[in-house]
Amino acid sequence: MATAYYSHPDCAGHDMGRGHPECPERLGAINDFLLASGLDVALDRRDAPLVDLADVALAHDQRYVTELRDVLGQVEAAGQSRAIDPDTVAAPGTWRAVQRAAGAAVAATDAVIDGEVDNAFCAVRPPGHHATRHETMGFCFFNNVAVAARHALDRRGLQRVAIVDFDVHHGNGTEDIVAGDERILMVSFFQHPLYPGSGGVPLGPNMVNVPIAPYTRGDEIREVIEQMWIPRLDAFKPQMIFISAGFDAHREDDLGQLGLVEADYEWITRRIKQVADRHAQGRIVSCLEGGYALGALARSVATHLRVLADL
Repeated sequence: MATAYYSHPDCAGHDMGRGHPECPERLGAINDFLLASGLDVALDRRDAPLVDLADVALAHDQRYVTELRDVLGQVEAAGQSRAIDPDTVAAPGTWRAVQRAAGAAVAATDAVIDGEVDNAFCAVRPPGHHATRHETMGFCFFNNVAVAARHALDRRGLQRVAIVDFDVHHGNGTEDIVAGDERILMVSFFQHPLYPGSGGVPLGPNMVNVPIAPYTRGDEIREVIEQMWIPRLDAFKPQMIFISAGFDAHREDDLGQLGLVEADYEWITRRIKQVADRHAQGRIVSCLEGGYALGALARSVATHLRVLADL
């Protein structure tokens, strides 16, 4: 078996405007680096399918799902971009991209649970971890990881799953959706203070929120992970792990001020994988979130994939 790599050309059709950091070139940079490094041949490449909106409604309010579908359909029909909230713009290709991003996360979950692959990475956009149960936010429309986690629990019968979020920004949308759900343990670190300004006070006992001061480097973050994440994950014994894989905590990324480098992402991924091997039959689904310095993003994703694929 292998590591599945889910993506789709439709994900490049979502464009929030010239000069926007969450740009289609992000996926191109990753793909180019994987080809140039030879890592591409080790991955099981799969097209991201369109999501079943019934799965999306496991994590989002049904009214929100319906209204977002209608609004993004109107944008597609009109052929003109429209601001959905102060941070998030929809383009004519956004609805297809949104469906592919969530569809990749669900398909990857099924493939891993069914034993088709060991684990999976979803190279998709738009990202998802700021999307709350009821609203878009922070470049995000559907919360891909939350949808996948609820699919694993509600459709596939798992009893306990963990969500690990290492984006530089707090995954407020994921917390909004899963806080208080005893079947889910969410662990995260994030720069604080920084957008969206949340996370300092966890919303439920199943949340392990670790605010990190600006300019913190990797050795300190590794220590925090050992002390605060790993004991809780081992005690919880998740049957599957979902990763919100944001690479904007890299020291080259201007959207944050943390000091991680590729070696730190390798270490973090390895520690997550060790937990998955102990408790979850190695089952991991990782979904791309942030990461806006294209070179650092591509290198960091490749490092993440090498660990997942045991290369």
